[in-house]
Amino acid sequence: MKHKAYLDLGSNTFHLAIVYGQDVVYKTSKAAKLGLGGKNYLDVDAQKRGLEVLSDFKNHINKYNVEINDILAIGTSALRSATNNVEFIELIEKELGFKIQVISGDLEADYIFKGIKKAVIINSPSLIVDIGGGSVEFIICDAERKLWQKSFEIGGLRLMSIFMQTDPISSASISKMHDFFKTELLELHNAVHQYWPTCLIGSSGSFDTLNEMYHQKAFNTSTNEFEVGFNYPVEAFYEAYEALVFNDRNARLVIPGMIPLRVDMIVVAMVLIHYLIKNLSINEIKISKYALLEGLIE
Repeated sequence: MKHKAYLDLGSNTFHLAIVYGQDVVYKTSKAAKLGLGGKNYLDVDAQKRGLEVLSDFKNHINKYNVEINDILAIGTSALRSATNNVEFIELIEKELGFKIQVISGDLEADYIFKGIKKAVIINSPSLIVDIGGGSVEFIICDAERKLWQKSFEIGGLRLMSIFMQTDPISSASISKMHDFFKTELLELHNAVHQYWPTCLIGSSGSFDTLNEMYHQKAFNTSTNEFEVGFNYPVEAFYEAYEALVFNDRNARLVIPGMIPLRVDMIVVAMVLIHYLIKNLSINEIKISKYALLEGLIE
């Protein structure tokens, strides 16, 4: 039996898991911010950040003697939309020796669904929401199967570049975001009217931060590292919304449970989640620590 490495190369964050059999023996995440600025082009700085993170990951991969053919590296929104993605992929192969597979939004949603099914018990029609830096994946499912899915290129880094000109974000920008969502998410609204999900399941990213904040406030402790699926009170979301959206970066940073990696993007993510709860008749929230990376692991 050999060690295998799985990499999820997101628009904001890169994730690595090294697996032996069924056991994850090493796991880490680092900011690469490939999609910084919402551009559809990987400039020199973005490529440098990506290479630095992947070089660090390769050092860990080498410690476990993972063979090149046992590395699965998946690229998502930033690499999907970058006009020069081949340039970056060739750079990584030349410098580090492994290839990156760029996947579609639909396949990304498939992997996210597989990951969440490992963490959360789905017992009613639910809306899965995965907010990345470049795209947001929405999946409507019941306990048995996916009913509808779509990837929208409205991730956190893109929303920040369009709407977050001040910190704290202005009320006018929040209103503009709501108008933007009404237009951009029309297909989601139509699907919700067809399937009527009442539970929102948020995966990783900003939802992990919300979960940590809630556990610090309610129980004065971090989440259990071995627990991967959580029930999250809707009223806790509204409390977090006030604390995160209407305070500046310094104030957000000192909130117990805040994950520094998420301190900027979480503002626009909160506005999106708030929009979904208010407009889609959501009355229950669950949070999954598992997402795309865990869905990749067989």
